[in-house]
Amino acid sequence: MHITFRQLRLFRALADTGSVGAAARALHVSQPTASMQLREISQALGLPLYEVISRKVRLTEAGQELARTARAIAGEWDDLAQRIEGLRGGTRGRLRVAVVSTAKYFVPRWLGSFCASHPGIEISLEVLNRDGVVARLREWRDDLYIMSRPPQDLDLEDHVLMPNPLRLVAPAGHPLAGQGPLALDALAGQPFILREPGSGTRLAVDAHFRQHGYVPLLRLELGSNEAIREAVAGGLGLSVLSHHALGRALDDGSLAELPVTGFPIESVWHLVHPRGRRLPPSAAVFRDHVLQQAGQRSGPADASVSPPPG
Repeated sequence: MHITFRQLRLFRALADTGSVGAAARALHVSQPTASMQLREISQALGLPLYEVISRKVRLTEAGQELARTARAIAGEWDDLAQRIEGLRGGTRGRLRVAVVSTAKYFVPRWLGSFCASHPGIEISLEVLNRDGVVARLREWRDDLYIMSRPPQDLDLEDHVLMPNPLRLVAPAGHPLAGQGPLALDALAGQPFILREPGSGTRLAVDAHFRQHGYVPLLRLELGSNEAIREAVAGGLGLSVLSHHALGRALDDGSLAELPVTGFPIESVWHLVHPRGRRLPPSAAVFRDHVLQQAGQRSGPADASVSPPPG
């Protein structure tokens, strides 16, 4: 079996983009050349690696295995380049970070201070919903991942960063705002606007309501924290949002926090990466920077910290 490093790069681009044309453009070759190279890879392995359905590439099982291998080899090669640069006395390289959408409210500040002290490191930041981040984590497509609910079926090196309280909010002037402590039943009949199924916030909220036997009246599901804030401020219903997604909405009076027993829901932010994969130097430096910025020691998550239910 003979496959060149350049062919592996081409197949990795195909897996990442889902298009022969896009893969060809990524490697600066013509589409006919890319198609020929991909056929040669399939012939070398003796198995079909992908099929095209409605002009979209779908990898076969053999193709998925090759894509994982291509990414692992590319990651090791990048790590080698960074280690060689370190031996030369430089601090250069590429850092790949994937975060869930709510983390966009604080991660860019950490990146800004990191870039100021490490200008030679090129950074790629992916901001996705939880399902998208978990999919990338399963394929080892990035160096580090930040989310509130890491998947429990993966062996991960896990660092707890900081609290992520989930607050119950209502429009300003809501009849329940400003009252004494309320039972969850006081929310009966109140419409809710919640994050989309699969998001970390929604998983935590659903688990909390199940634990207390409460079934919310769901009016809307939205994939944007900003859209939910505006919908609540507009009087469409209540919501449960991360403290980091609320911005100044509670301080400026556009939203009110309801004093319901069991809220805020306690959650935490995690920085994770696969335990079996050695971090490249740039990622190790960024991990230490983030832990310092978050006010935590550089070490694994405390075993006494339990994951949220559900």
